[in-house]
Amino acid sequence: MAKIAIVGAGMMGSALAFPARENGNEVALVGTPLDREIIDECRRSNTHPKFAKHFPGGVPPFPEGVRFFQFEELDAALEGADFVIGGVSSFGVDWFGEEVLPRLPAALPVLSVTKGLLDTPEGGLLSYPAVWEDRLAKKGIAREICAIGGPCTSYELVAHDQTEVAFCGKNMDTLRMLKAAMATDYYHISLSSDVTGIESAVALKNGYALGIALTIGLNQKAFGADSPLHFNSQAAVFGQAVKEMARLLQLQGAGTLENLCVGAGDLYVTVYGGRTRLVGILLGRGLSIEEAKAELKGVTLESLVVAERVARAVKTLAAAGRLDAGDFPLLMHIDEILTGGKPVAIPWESFTF
Repeated sequence: MAKIAIVGAGMMGSALAFPARENGNEVALVGTPLDREIIDECRRSNTHPKFAKHFPGGVPPFPEGVRFFQFEELDAALEGADFVIGGVSSFGVDWFGEEVLPRLPAALPVLSVTKGLLDTPEGGLLSYPAVWEDRLAKKGIAREICAIGGPCTSYELVAHDQTEVAFCGKNMDTLRMLKAAMATDYYHISLSSDVTGIESAVALKNGYALGIALTIGLNQKAFGADSPLHFNSQAAVFGQAVKEMARLLQLQGAGTLENLCVGAGDLYVTVYGGRTRLVGILLGRGLSIEEAKAELKGVTLESLVVAERVARAVKTLAAAGRLDAGDFPLLMHIDEILTGGKPVAIPWESFTF
């Protein structure tokens, strides 16, 4: 049995409390300063308020024994912990790196669920574990950060839907320990030492899922909001998305095949069950990006940030003659919509072989 502290009471971090506790571990769920009301509700009802819309018949309670802490109680939650799960969204990357990671003992393993990429002025793309490790190293702190990648929506994990993910990191012994603590009969874990490949694949899917969801909105615009789904167009854009993701993974020196499978699976689940689907549909219906954001006020849209950063990196490398932006027509069109205010006009002929 391990003692696990989850820092960040968002939906994914909180969902991981289910397999963690059901596997016999001690589990402490610690809210960020923005999670105060969530932690109060968890303490009151033993349920997470943001899962309510996904469970109209009643939100599943946390497994008995999960303990809840406000951020001011972090030290108490960490006492005796075997590892920490970082459960913040991509918008909490700087906060987690400044306020949490430097406070942790150097030998304490960290497993992150945060997805995204940061582009460099030279056109590079860095995973968040790499960003955190670099920033900590500049402070004289040596730390390895592991991460979770793969197709997993938080509320389906809570519902115990069969889920396959990958834990990635540089130390396989650490990964085996994390797997032993977290794996259940519904939460299945592969291990990989290719952090760049896994983390890039599951971040890239965010922007490309937006592109696929555009076709849903386009068909609703053409045939009515209640019309049957049209799968030809979705499949065509899905195929193009996978091609472009493979090219980007190769560009970063990732092990393409296995990581692409992880990213493609994550792409699939994001198209059919995520917030990115909502904004893509609205854009496809004809709303501008600003109108879509207004419509979804309060919804975290990490996919927009990822798409803009990856497109910016591609344009930087293209300007330096290191690649042809024409090899990424879907990404470039998504960028035109998000940063240039262009209407949706999927470049079908650019997808042909």
